[in-house]
Amino acid sequence: MYLLRTVSRVAGCCGVVILVGCAKKEAAVDTAAMAPPATATSSGTVAPPPVAVIVLADLAGTWKFRAVPTSGTDTTATEYTLNATADKWTNTYANGLKVPVSVKASGDSLITDSGPYASVRRKGVQVTTHGVFRKEGDKLVGTTTAHYKTKGADSVLTLRAEGTRTP
Repeated sequence: MYLLRTVSRVAGCCGVVILVGCAKKEAAVDTAAMAPPATATSSGTVAPPPVAVIVLADLAGTWKFRAVPTSGTDTTATEYTLNATADKWTNTYANGLKVPVSVKASGDSLITDSGPYASVRRKGVQVTTHGVFRKEGDKLVGTTTAHYKTKGADSVLTLRAEGTRTP
């Protein structure tokens, strides 16, 4: 019986030492400084911090874009100007082609669709584009997927696009 009590006391002391050692290590890390403040919901769960939301009115103006294919041997950039007003968005290409752009905001993303229209990359081919962009500082950055209408199956090209607002 005496041996059992001694073993229990030693095990209990070791457990306290282990817990104290763990507590000191955890206390040294300032997790509050690393994470944004969380808020409790009505159900008592913790909600993540809010996501930045894109507002179309904040994007009004003229943007210079450069889009480069993400793969393949053709790395030629397509350059265009996006003119964004309260009620109309238009891409204007170097050859003078003006293409209406349908836009919508979804959370932190700007979603664009246009076409079909005559491709400036592939002569004599119709193209439809779909883009998803996010605001990074003073730029719009994202990808555009171009679907080219060919005699067989559609041909698809993905481009990395970046736009900067002009003064």
